[in-house]
Amino acid sequence: MPISPLAPEWLSFPADVNALRPAEWAAGVSRSQDDDAVSIQGLSVKDIAAEFGTPLYVMDADDFRSRARAFKQAFDAAFAEICGGVDVYYAGKAFLSFDVARWVKEEGLRLDTCSGGELALALRAGLEPANIGLHGNNKSVAEITRAIEAGLGRIVVDSLDELERVSTIAKRLGQQANVMLRLTPGVHAHTHEFIATAHEDQKFGLSMVEGDPLLDGAGEVEGKSPASVAVSRALKDPSINLLGIHSHIGSQIFDTDGFALAAERMVTFLGAISQHHGVVLKELDLGGGFGIAYTEQDEPRSPEELANAMAEIVKVSCERAGITPPRISIEPGRSIVGPTTFTLYEVGVRKTVIVDSELGDSPRHYVSVDGGMSDNARPVLYDADYSAVLANRSSQADAIISRVVGKHCESGDIVVKDAYLPADITAGDLLAVPATGAYCWALASNYNYLGRPAVVAVSEGEARLMIRRETEDDLFDRDLGAK
Repeated sequence: MPISPLAPEWLSFPADVNALRPAEWAAGVSRSQDDDAVSIQGLSVKDIAAEFGTPLYVMDADDFRSRARAFKQAFDAAFAEICGGVDVYYAGKAFLSFDVARWVKEEGLRLDTCSGGELALALRAGLEPANIGLHGNNKSVAEITRAIEAGLGRIVVDSLDELERVSTIAKRLGQQANVMLRLTPGVHAHTHEFIATAHEDQKFGLSMVEGDPLLDGAGEVEGKSPASVAVSRALKDPSINLLGIHSHIGSQIFDTDGFALAAERMVTFLGAISQHHGVVLKELDLGGGFGIAYTEQDEPRSPEELANAMAEIVKVSCERAGITPPRISIEPGRSIVGPTTFTLYEVGVRKTVIVDSELGDSPRHYVSVDGGMSDNARPVLYDADYSAVLANRSSQADAIISRVVGKHCESGDIVVKDAYLPADITAGDLLAVPATGAYCWALASNYNYLGRPAVVAVSEGEARLMIRRETEDDLFDRDLGAK
């Protein structure tokens, strides 16, 4: 079968359609020597599917812990002489469960939450409140109250309105709130516009641009940026313990240019605070967003490469600004959990369509699976690309350009837009889609009344149910008309 004109430029024709590209898979994933089925820590996906059903998220728990440990060790080593190490906050929004929260704690990481539910899980899982952060652009009174009462290590304040809200609640409680100010450094990260978060025209953060028209005429703050105003107000407020400043330039980022520019602007801002207020803020959070490999077009950097590059950026920026380096923190989420997990599907119907292309009529193979956009919303949200492999066996059939689609009543219900898969895939086969650990279960829905899949954790060669599959009773339980 020749290279298809329907394939995107980045997708190469496979020399071996059965091969697993290591960068996309957890460390414990390989093909079994016995029957060529995909296995994880020696367990065949056929046995896993038989026991737990499909669709199914399958996580290499040992790989999760190894990746978390690698970030902590690499950044501590790179920043040891600069600021004594780094506080690594695992970004719980990527994927969070009680097990994950405990692993984070045991590996020496902290936890970043962004809702009352995530915060409740973190506290119930036994994490020290001092090691928990709370994010969000519109935190409720209840969420802020809980965070202050619990003694959270940091509340990342996102606006002047929210700073006032936090101050009011802290005063009412008679406590001091630990605050980081999230700033928008005006960096345009090279990523999808919906996950780029440091440019001006979006909902997150306090602008660093001076002369905000909404502040003009406000007396002592006229002409200042919202970020500068927030610093002034926080430093004067006895109910606020201003720890430092925070930035996050986006997600799925592979180069460090954006981090370099953001760090330089943030450090320069710290220097200005020191000169104007005579106060040296002790913390700087550079966020997360480190990219992972979803397909062959992605080449992620190792934690060591990222850490060394960012350490040099911070060192040079602080020397230039003439300030003592602050304590650095980062927030990896996807880069820890993303590659640890694959989604296992069972193939149902198949069909071949003929597509009119510039090189004439070309066939495309549609492979329908028993899940879809309800268990992986990223393709429809971000036009995200994934790869897929035939998992329950190997094949010597020709590779044909294929599209893996779900079972939902939507034409946009696409799991893998472009992949070369064996032409002999048939109903009952298993497909595995790698790198689904981040933002898949977390974004899962009950669209078309499908229950959300289970999550299985594999550790030391044993698989156990971590999050059970939703049942029909779960789906109907909140509908009072069903009683």
